[in-house]
Amino acid sequence: MVRAELGEDAVILGSRRVGGDTELTAGLEPADPILIPPVPQGAVRPSVQAAAERAARHAMLARHNLPAALAEQLADGALPERLGRLLRFAAMPLSPSRPLLLAGPPGAGKTVSCAKLATQAVMAGLAPLVITTDGARAGAVEQLATYTRLLGLTLAVAPGPGTLGKAMAHRQAGQPVLIDTAGCDPFDSAQATEVHALARAVEAEMVLVLPAGLDVCDSAELAQAFGALGARHMLPTRLDLSRRLGGVLAAAACGLALTDAGVGPGAADGLAPISPEWLAACLEGHREDVQ
Repeated sequence: MVRAELGEDAVILGSRRVGGDTELTAGLEPADPILIPPVPQGAVRPSVQAAAERAARHAMLARHNLPAALAEQLADGALPERLGRLLRFAAMPLSPSRPLLLAGPPGAGKTVSCAKLATQAVMAGLAPLVITTDGARAGAVEQLATYTRLLGLTLAVAPGPGTLGKAMAHRQAGQPVLIDTAGCDPFDSAQATEVHALARAVEAEMVLVLPAGLDVCDSAELAQAFGALGARHMLPTRLDLSRRLGGVLAAAACGLALTDAGVGPGAADGLAPISPEWLAACLEGHREDVQ
């Protein structure tokens, strides 16, 4: 009966009793075999692979304690490209046209960063005038003087806006100026007013020096506070020691342009220019690219 209905190539696939009758399931074999190619070894369906990559990216960013909103914006696409879109990157604004003033919270590494910038300038054939306004911290002047003596540079001590203006009179034509300042609590109105007055006295370009490894919210709030005082650039320090960079990214996301990063104690090689590619390598754990 099956062959009469379907032809000689019909195949009975199964049967079962239904009441007093027998029910048959039949079908026709295809004229040609159906070939199902194997999945190449190591290949994964695109949707599965994309989901796995996104999960891995989220896990990596979670290790850095990034704010959830920022992590979500960095979850897809090439990481350097995403960083370049979300954050600002710029060269250190050290030039003969405008003094550069380093500001930041106590212990951020401003004095050492000032010495490193002075060393880089000398190695590039420049001889910057170095000024410190930090007359409060014990040994602050002598610490910087140790570097300037070795570099053959003049160090001026100017603890206030008035003396800072007079120190600028020692500047030679076309000479860049580096200004180190005392640690500042930007949430203290008196301290904030003081550092703002120093910058305004000589129309300096303020750069925030901020250590990596701080709490993410604290870093962002410090960046916002110093931004309100006039900072437009940021130099993060201790990237050679910190394994959590969420604070650095959270601070940069407040609008400050990332410039150089403190990556070691050396005066000649202790700063590295920050680019989206370099920062992505840091986030992904390629520590050899940080040294």
